[in-house]
Amino acid sequence: MESYAAVVLAGGAARRMGGVDKPGLPVGGRPMRDRVLDAVSDAVPRILVGPAGAVPSDVRVTREDPPGGGPVAGTAAGLALLPADVATVALLAADLPLLTRAAVGELLGELAGSPVDGVCHVDDEGRRQTLCGVWRVAPLRAALAGLTARRGGTPDGAPIRELLAGLTVRDVPWVGSGPPPWFDCDTDLDVRRAEEWTR
Repeated sequence: MESYAAVVLAGGAARRMGGVDKPGLPVGGRPMRDRVLDAVSDAVPRILVGPAGAVPSDVRVTREDPPGGGPVAGTAAGLALLPADVATVALLAADLPLLTRAAVGELLGELAGSPVDGVCHVDDEGRRQTLCGVWRVAPLRAALAGLTARRGGTPDGAPIRELLAGLTVRDVPWVGSGPPPWFDCDTDLDVRRAEEWTR
């Protein structure tokens, strides 16, 4: 399998959950961010953007500028730490407790066999899960540079869809066994549903 890096975004404010450290909430007895990091345990490097908690020693930790600046600012912080020779990056939210290495491997395989800039899982209704995807680094960096220039020199507050709007993307429905890897936890109910899937 092609080598790749991973950037895991954990800097959200979790407003719908009262501002808790959402990625630190346990699902199946482990914090969600740890489960996501496990799903990309073969990535080099693994970069966590946001408050870290206790993470493995090989995980690099950084913060978006400014803290709480949103997913594009987080993406910028993560990309800044990638070595120049990294060509592929998994860009993932830290609240995907059902993500697996098999699901990431499927995305990597889809990207390797396609001329597109990135691939993302889509949910059961065909909605693209942009923070459950794998991307070619060069076009992602170019898109970030263009967005930053358009917004006066900062990606702070930009929505992720604006960053990815000009990229070619292949949508990948999940057809594997087990729960949907794209399921993200935005509410307490979502966390409870994810917990049920892990039993």
